[in-house]
Parts: sequence; structure tokens; C-alpha cells
Amino acid sequence: MISVDLHPPMNIPICENPQSEPGIAIVLAAHSRQQKQRWRWTIGISLVIISSFIYSDAFILERYHDAVRTLMVLASDAWPPDFSRWRQWGRPLAETLAMSVAGTSLGLLAALPLGAMAARTVCPLWLTTPVQLVLHASRSIPCLVWGIIYVAAVGFGPLPGVLALGSHSAGMLGKFCAELLEHVDPAPGNALRSLGVSRLGVLRFAVLPQILPRLVDVTLYRWEHNLRAATTLGIVGAGGLGLEIVTAFHLFEYREALALIAVLLLLVTLINIGGARVRAWFVTSIQR
Repeated sequence: MISVDLHPPMNIPICENPQSEPGIAIVLAAHSRQQKQRWRWTIGISLVIISSFIYSDAFILERYHDAVRTLMVLASDAWPPDFSRWRQWGRPLAETLAMSVAGTSLGLLAALPLGAMAARTVCPLWLTTPVQLVLHASRSIPCLVWGIIYVAAVGFGPLPGVLALGSHSAGMLGKFCAELLEHVDPAPGNALRSLGVSRLGVLRFAVLPQILPRLVDVTLYRWEHNLRAATTLGIVGAGGLGLEIVTAFHLFEYREALALIAVLLLLVTLINIGGARVRAWFVTSIQR
């Protein structure tokens, strides 16, 4: 009969307290510091959010006393929507579409070179820093302020709306272009360079497949945003559906204003559907 000794040898030390090991103690201490830092950030952000609500009088219940009743009265006055003047909405609708398309295209044309110059992996620091400041300033100024500036410069009509949307879009799209270029995986490009492929070939087969689908997504989203922003530019005299909506509200024509908002909602929905098809076509053409 074979006997098996289940007791460990006496010369093998047994660690009764795992936390006494130096490596484990270091890991546990680092984890504890990370947990405390997360709690500090969580508490700090929560305090900022709560303070913002308090400063905005969001917790004063008296402010909401007549809010629901007023909204119900406004909804009853605006229903049903009045489409009787739909024949006169053709030109404002065309102006809004033209402003959104031209403004987005102008912003993208400016964003591509500016984004490349703002990417730290493409250009030196002495060039990226001022370009990043220009992009930051461009997107920090609201479209409405850009509209006021360009209305004073070139007069009323869709043109100041195009310039305002293009200026704001250049800052936003340029930032995204720079970030996309900075996150490009260099391995495919290095492999092509080692085979003797030119820079144009590297751009076509290594860089564009990585950034183009995301760039198309961002541009289409920006177009949808510009379509909505084009309506607010009507307040400062840039024309479009925004001017019609503001005029309807000023004349207390709430039913017509609701009809115009419904047209705008339909237009944004059609752009979303068309944008999804364009995005799918771009992704399919790149993968071929």
C-alpha cells in the first residue's frame, strides 16, 4: 500500500497574509489611490452639476407653477397645423437647404487643410499650436454671432448665412480632422513605404480607409446640424425657414409656425435617411 504525504514540506514558506507581499501591497495601494481619485472626480463633477441647477433656479418649484398649463394652451392654439400657405414656402425652404449645403461644403473645404496643419503627427508644434487656436476661436463663436457679423459685412439674404455656417463648421470639422489624423494607425503606411509605395499611394490605401468613413459621418452630422442652425439665422436676417417661423410667432400665427416646424422635421428626417445611404456607399466603395 502506497502512502501519500498530504503535508507540504517544511522548507516551503507559506504566505498566511497575501497582503504582506511587497508586490501585492504596491498593487493594492495603487488601486486604492485610483479609487480615491475616481471618488474625488465623481463628487467634484456632481457638485458642479448640482450647483449649475441651483444657479439656474431649477429647484424653485414656483417657476413651474403655470408651465404645464401655458404649454397646453400654446399647443391647443397651434393645433391643427396650418399648411394653407405652403406654396409660399418654396423659396425659404430652398434658401435653408442652400445655406446648409453651401455652409457645410465651405466649412469642410477649410477644415481639411487646417485639420492637417493642426494634427501633431503631421506638422511641427510651431505650426499646430496657432492653427489649433484659430480652430478653437472659430468654433467658440456661435453661429448667431457669426451671422450678425456677416450680415453687417455683406448685407441680408442667404449669403451671410452660408458664411456664418462655414466659419463655425470649419472650426468643428477641422478639430475632428486633426483628431482623426492623430489616431491613424501608422503600421499599414509603414508597410507600404517599405515596399516602395509613394506618399500618394500611402494616403490612398493606408490613411483614407481609416479616416474617410468617420469623416463622412461627422460631415453628414454637421450638415444636419447646419440645417437646424440655418433656421435660427433667420432671426438676424439671413432668410430661410427661420425667418418664416420667427415671423409666424411674432404675428401669433402658431398654427402656421407648427406647420413650418413639421416641414423642418421632415426635411431633417429625409437628410438622415439619405445620409445613411451615402455613408453605406462610401464604406462599401472604400472596402473594394
